[in-house]
Amino acid sequence: MSSIISHIPSWGIFAQALIALLVPICAVKMYKRMYSFIDSRRDAGAAAINQEKEAAASPSATPFSGDYAADAQTIHSRIGGNNDLTAREFTMTKLNAKATLYNAYGMQSDPLLNMRIMEFLMFEATMEDLSGSGKASSSQLPFTILTEAPDLDSFNRSVLYGYAGLLIEGLPRGLLIELPNGANRSISEPLSEALLRGPRLGFSEVLSENTSMLRRQGYTEQLEMKSFRIGTSLSKDLVVAYIKDIVNPDLLQEVMDRVQKINAEFLADSGYIEQLIEDNYLSPFQQVQNTERPDRVINALLEGRVAILLDGTPFALIVPATFSMLLQSPEDYYERWLSGSAIRMLRFVAAFMSLMAPALYISLIAFHPGLIPTELALTIIETRQGVPFPPLIEVLILEISIEILREAGIRLPKPIGPAMGIVGGLIIGDAAVQAGIVSPFLVIVVAVTAISSFSIPTYSAGITLRLLRFAGMLFAAVLGMFGTILFFLLLCSHLTKLKSFGVPYLTPASPFRLRDWKDLFFRVPLSLMKQRPAMFKTQKSKRKS
Repeated sequence: MSSIISHIPSWGIFAQALIALLVPICAVKMYKRMYSFIDSRRDAGAAAINQEKEAAASPSATPFSGDYAADAQTIHSRIGGNNDLTAREFTMTKLNAKATLYNAYGMQSDPLLNMRIMEFLMFEATMEDLSGSGKASSSQLPFTILTEAPDLDSFNRSVLYGYAGLLIEGLPRGLLIELPNGANRSISEPLSEALLRGPRLGFSEVLSENTSMLRRQGYTEQLEMKSFRIGTSLSKDLVVAYIKDIVNPDLLQEVMDRVQKINAEFLADSGYIEQLIEDNYLSPFQQVQNTERPDRVINALLEGRVAILLDGTPFALIVPATFSMLLQSPEDYYERWLSGSAIRMLRFVAAFMSLMAPALYISLIAFHPGLIPTELALTIIETRQGVPFPPLIEVLILEISIEILREAGIRLPKPIGPAMGIVGGLIIGDAAVQAGIVSPFLVIVVAVTAISSFSIPTYSAGITLRLLRFAGMLFAAVLGMFGTILFFLLLCSHLTKLKSFGVPYLTPASPFRLRDWKDLFFRVPLSLMKQRPAMFKTQKSKRKS
């Protein structure tokens, strides 16, 4: 009897077995509840947005009265309190009428405004010149676009946004003059997507410059751009770009619908849009790709995808996005296919190590040291002599320290940021080993993990893997190798169900599409890439006719 009792596992083994049974069940239940919650919130949000838009559309805008003095007084009472607003009243000689020119300081090219335009309006302008028909009627005008404001509200908003507003005695409505913008940041190389080979051109914060960069990628009549104005309190211009004869009409319509449903006071960056149009906002994985590179955007459009550009940010959005696309770089196509494929496969291995290396270390050291080769196991045991913490705490100390150093290196000024990260990592790692807090072998594991995360081309995808790394460590600390495998399977099941604008996130791996594997883990020669990805269901499947 005693021999039988001695073979009965301890209560800890039974507890682990019970947890291993309950965790998948609870995960499935939570998963179903999460998606039902998302669907209910999305439906409720869409209904609320429609109600708000209907309520917002009901009030009528303030019309022009037709009386010059009354309209000028109304404009002054509404926007006259802005210190950067200038109102220049003058007399138009040929019309024998009073006029006022409104503009916001710094929003236009002031020398042009002061000299040529004022001279033209005071001494040369006629009623035919100021027809307000959309285009200036005379080639002698110092401006190219002249539009008529439909109401006083639009007039005021346009003036504060950068237009020059012209109010003339005798005209029923105010006129808006589009002028060159003021000072902007010069076009430079993208900081977040540096390449050794490829165009050194990156988007800027000016929407018109970004759209012109896309136009200059090549001659075509099929590149179309649709403009929207979004934002309730502070509105901005947004452009949806696509190739007309390639993009799937259903995908384009879905993008348009989601953009038009955006209900926000102000959109400071395209990251706001990314969070508002994604399919599953509870998922840690990004379902919208962001980039600063015009060449990446135009290549995505040629695949049948859609780009979203917002005024005021250099980051464009590309939809749909899949997991494999986040690990691809434009440089994969600029180099020969063998070297490009090798670097891409190395990037996938680095992503796996960035996610799973700490969890594997914990599960092997704490639960399954028998799986480690004998000589290596003896070396690890020897280096862990005197370490007072269990593997989980040991890994957490180093991982959190590395994350703090990484964040500090980003926030510090550029001249000292990289040096701070390198020197700080060396000092902390050496000091921790000398103090006996962590083992030297763990320092190697954490260093390889950190370096692997730097190889991911998309910064947002790297953040996701760094976040999930801590979840994998907790699974490994509780259930050992079984917990590590369970964590990986739960992650795969989530990715299998996840979609981006109707496209499965793991495609072409799941669902399996052999045709698209030629540009997945490796890239075949360009001469063999004759078809577009089947996952996007484009109008033209062939790249070359």
